[in-house]
Amino acid sequence: MRSSAIPAERQVEIARLVKEKGLVTVESLKEILGVSVITIRRDLAVLEKRGLLERTHGGAISTSPITREYNYREKDKTNSKYKEAIGKAAAELIKDGDTVFINSGSTTFQVIRFLEGKRNIRIITNNVAAAENFGSFPGIELILTGGRYRSPSNCVVGEFASQIISQIMATKTIIGADGLSFKGGLTSPVYQEAAVTRKMIERTQGDVICTADHSKIGKISNFLTVPVDRLNYLVTDWEFVESYRENLESVGIKIIKVEDPDVVR
Repeated sequence: MRSSAIPAERQVEIARLVKEKGLVTVESLKEILGVSVITIRRDLAVLEKRGLLERTHGGAISTSPITREYNYREKDKTNSKYKEAIGKAAAELIKDGDTVFINSGSTTFQVIRFLEGKRNIRIITNNVAAAENFGSFPGIELILTGGRYRSPSNCVVGEFASQIISQIMATKTIIGADGLSFKGGLTSPVYQEAAVTRKMIERTQGDVICTADHSKIGKISNFLTVPVDRLNYLVTDWEFVESYRENLESVGIKIIKVEDPDVVR
């Protein structure tokens, strides 16, 4: 593209490149478009305000809206390899004696699976799948919050759930995410689920641990759960986009990036 292109044309091209590549650097855009770094940064700021991308240190990452709620069974079959590895790593953050909130989701269910062998652990969850598949783990007490059942996400929500949660003070909370964005925060397509998760976080004295595979990073949905600076840990997979790291770490989030279990060392 000619460096003399008008800003609107240049910004359309930048938006296209970000959507196509997933992430771009300021330096690469400078070379492609033949304009100054200052001009590129100005264009990125404009596009970020329009919700077309999210700026990161040295570049930008694609953001995309979550346009619908996916059924639990759909989500359970998607990225299962990543979710299992994330679940195992997140379970290692739970220590004997912890009282832990765990919200709904296919990734958080994987965390519960890997808690076997822990001692004196109390799990409070609205994740019905946890009860259906829990079995009997000696040393682990599982408490369901109760509430109105939502079949799409296989969980319970509403005032009953919130009332139970409000009577408990947890040492940790493990939450799944439909969307995680530095600017947009932790979001959900279902406001009732966002409300339950937010209440869990409010009633947590210790770490808030987000479990999210790489496909959730940069996604934004309709309802805010909490801003990203309320998270203490992000447990994600080996395809996590590293250009996102500095932004997240700048607000104190510790990133645990699990390794591909199939890679031979």
